[in-house]
Amino acid sequence: MNKKILSTLIAACGLFASIGSSYAADDLSPIPKVADAWRFEITPYLWGSGIKGTMGLDNGLAKSADFTTSNVLGNLKSGGMIAAEAHQGKWGVMGDLVSATLQKSGNVPVVTPDGSDTVAGKVTLQQTLLTGAATYTVANTKDAYVDALLGVRAIYATATLNANLDNTPYKETVSKTTSTVDPIIGAKGRYRIADSTWYVPFYGDIGSGGGTTNLTWQAMAGVGKTFNSLIDASLTYRALYYDMKAGGVLQKTTMLGPQIAVTFKF
Repeated sequence: MNKKILSTLIAACGLFASIGSSYAADDLSPIPKVADAWRFEITPYLWGSGIKGTMGLDNGLAKSADFTTSNVLGNLKSGGMIAAEAHQGKWGVMGDLVSATLQKSGNVPVVTPDGSDTVAGKVTLQQTLLTGAATYTVANTKDAYVDALLGVRAIYATATLNANLDNTPYKETVSKTTSTVDPIIGAKGRYRIADSTWYVPFYGDIGSGGGTTNLTWQAMAGVGKTFNSLIDASLTYRALYYDMKAGGVLQKTTMLGPQIAVTFKF
């Protein structure tokens, strides 16, 4: 799976470079224009996410498991991802859906009822993540576009540990599910590079529900290109953080990795 994702990212970089000079900057701008007419965007994308942190299990064999890797592309096993926006004037709405399965096999450090230990097996995180927000344009110039946003992020996450406790005959499957909805505030937009059709896309939000979640934030930045009035493409790096209270699945856990996206505008 990681080789396929890596090949896709490399091919995308080559595509961006080869088409980079196809359109004159004077004729085409990557900066949206605020107008009374409705405008819409649909963005399917692939986020090659990995995970760093601790997942709370608190059941049977283990209370928690560290799930850390330097190879972020190797964690993503399956998933579907899409975002959409609608704007009229300065107001708009946006939505972002991620449904993904992340998995790591090998020796996993755990906290057991008897103390710290190591298990041989695999940890799987299945999650559905939905972000929705109302937006308002606070900057729209020749070179920059910025929306402020206010909304919520909902997550449904299940962590599963299939393991053999080292030096023992114990084999066990431990699973735990958490769902939470948290308010968020943030900003998103893009900055035009040197009067060209290239731009820097960015996104950031932060929130806390006061219930299961102590803190959550999300950030993204990278490079993109406007090919014509209907299609943009971008290559970015994205990170999502959750710090849940005792009993939550995601204990100080960050999901992060490269993301490739194509945006259709109409």
